[in-house]
Amino acid sequence: MLNRKYRFHSRGGVRYVYQKGKTIRKPKMSLVFVENTRGFTRMGVVVSKKVEKTAVGRNRIRRRIYEALRLNMKDIPKKTDYIFVVYSKDFLKMSFKEIEKILGELVAEAKVCYNK
Repeated sequence: MLNRKYRFHSRGGVRYVYQKGKTIRKPKMSLVFVENTRGFTRMGVVVSKKVEKTAVGRNRIRRRIYEALRLNMKDIPKKTDYIFVVYSKDFLKMSFKEIEKILGELVAEAKVCYNK
């Protein structure tokens, strides 16, 4: 699991990212991101009840994504807040490598947006 320091602790931070951030959309997931002043990265994962009805399924998707993020922290730019929004139930059956690939594509595209 991703260290508590790198996760959101209140709805205020999440609300700020949604209001001020940029969004990148892919077919199964989107990424909302904004630069922060904290000096470290914060991340959140949102899985709607429309994706999976049971809390067990939603939490499993969330844990798998957090683990992929934890293992790839070195590739993620610092001083940025990220919220990953899941649209697809496929994340329950998807291989871990596929999840890492989707997350990597989103983060790489976010890096390009900052360089413009």
